[in-house]
Amino acid sequence: MADNIILHTNQVINTVREQTDRVILFYSTGKDSTALVDLLAPHFKEVVCVFMYFVKDLEHINSYLNFTSAKYANVTILQVPHWILTSILKEGLYCIPNPKVRLMDLSAVDENIRIKTGITHSFYGMKQSDGLNRRLMLKTYKQEAINSKTNKVYPLSKWKNKDVLSYIRLNKLPCPISYSSNKASQGLGFNTDVFLYLRNNYPQDLQKILIAFPLSEQILFEHDYKERRRFTEAKV
Repeated sequence: MADNIILHTNQVINTVREQTDRVILFYSTGKDSTALVDLLAPHFKEVVCVFMYFVKDLEHINSYLNFTSAKYANVTILQVPHWILTSILKEGLYCIPNPKVRLMDLSAVDENIRIKTGITHSFYGMKQSDGLNRRLMLKTYKQEAINSKTNKVYPLSKWKNKDVLSYIRLNKLPCPISYSSNKASQGLGFNTDVFLYLRNNYPQDLQKILIAFPLSEQILFEHDYKERRRFTEAKV
């Protein structure tokens, strides 16, 4: 991991620290936010980590949240419904539709958290290496990391995935959850990789999801049906 990216990150953090001693971090328990909370905690009086959930209190997620709370005395965990959950509930994806649900986006969640906490700056783990759109966006910001209009900050702007993983290893931080062994994890969601991982490792968490979203069991039904059919055809 190159020293220059750590230097850049610390410069970005120090720029914000000159303006405030309390910040928000959108914390997913993934690799980027795991590294970022470790980088932010030494510099601020309080870091409010916002975890957005689809189903609250899943055991395999809580272990990461509990570790973070225990390791950093100045970190507060704030759990809120994921903004995508509003469209899931409104449209009835794997559940009964509720047309009364008000649709939200990430900016709306950010604004609500700022109002609730009185904090003016929020941090995100997005990087230029995440894709062309991210790279073009971040390059237009102050220090390629600070949106001065919105006070949204991206200290990992110049990092690559390998840099983040190296930082996690060097600092003995929890390895991020990988729901699939053959591709990069995209986080918790309604897909086959996640449901198979939970069925094999955290069946109690899968059950909580199925209680909240009973129709999502179709994901496993379809997977199991395809596996049985493939097994049968292989024997013929």
